Amino acid sequence: MIKSLVPTAASLEDIKPMIDNHKLFTFLPDKPFELQPGQFVEISLPGVGSFPASACDLVKAGRIVSCIRQVGRVTEALHRLQVGARIGLRGPFGNGFSLPAFLGQDALLIAGGLGMAPLRALLKALIKNRQRMGRLFLLYGSREPGSLLFYDELTDLSRQGIVTVRFSVDFATALPGPNGGVVCQLGLVNELLEGLSIQPESTVAAVCGPPALYGCLLEQLASIGIQPNTIFATLERRMRCGIGECCHCVTAGHYICRDGPVYSLEQIRSMEGAI
Repeated sequence: MIKSLVPTAASLEDIKPMIDNHKLFTFLPDKPFELQPGQFVEISLPGVGSFPASACDLVKAGRIVSCIRQVGRVTEALHRLQVGARIGLRGPFGNGFSLPAFLGQDALLIAGGLGMAPLRALLKALIKNRQRMGRLFLLYGSREPGSLLFYDELTDLSRQGIVTVRFSVDFATALPGPNGGVVCQLGLVNELLEGLSIQPESTVAAVCGPPALYGCLLEQLASIGIQPNTIFATLERRMRCGIGECCHCVTAGHYICRDGPVYSLEQIRSMEGAI
């Protein structure tokens, strides 16, 4: 049997309700392994199935934290579990964000919806190395104010002056007032770029969100002067098995789960059908 098909037993250590049908799960594998921002694991539930999930935090004391939305049979079964349940983890899989690419540069992170979860792991890695970083910017758009993940945490980072944060929502009966210096505006997340004081020639961008976001935003970032080889996006929504067996993620000859899921715009331009 292929070694990567054998799950490592893990305990479900903690469950925290988030927004709507999202929960924050903390897993402790019996045999800890490293997981870089942008990489992913396969979460296996015996007798139910498995699915890929990225971490939304750095691995600490062997613990892997993921923000998981209930969207199908397997994630529904996971959401029914209690603390102490035993599950399986396989990984780490894929190629994540290249942290050396960000060092010495300004970082512009742009998230849409649940895309904030994997970008949170990257944000934490950049903050951990902020003495070697330039400025940090985070633009985050979601459906409405109540669906903004990690809202309090992100506004606190803004209040401390660690990250420049801007929020946008598609609709709202009332917009939240300035919190930690953060303003939430009505509109699309790419509109948050307007008036942002970035230096494109020394900026590295990371984007994570629904495919519709990539269609306009990635080229918009290039149009303002950020180099295509320093604009990164994760195509993780295409993945299923994680090891290139099901071919569900194959795009333009690339196995997204093995070769990605993080690609630069320079690479994506030559991958027909990627976005």
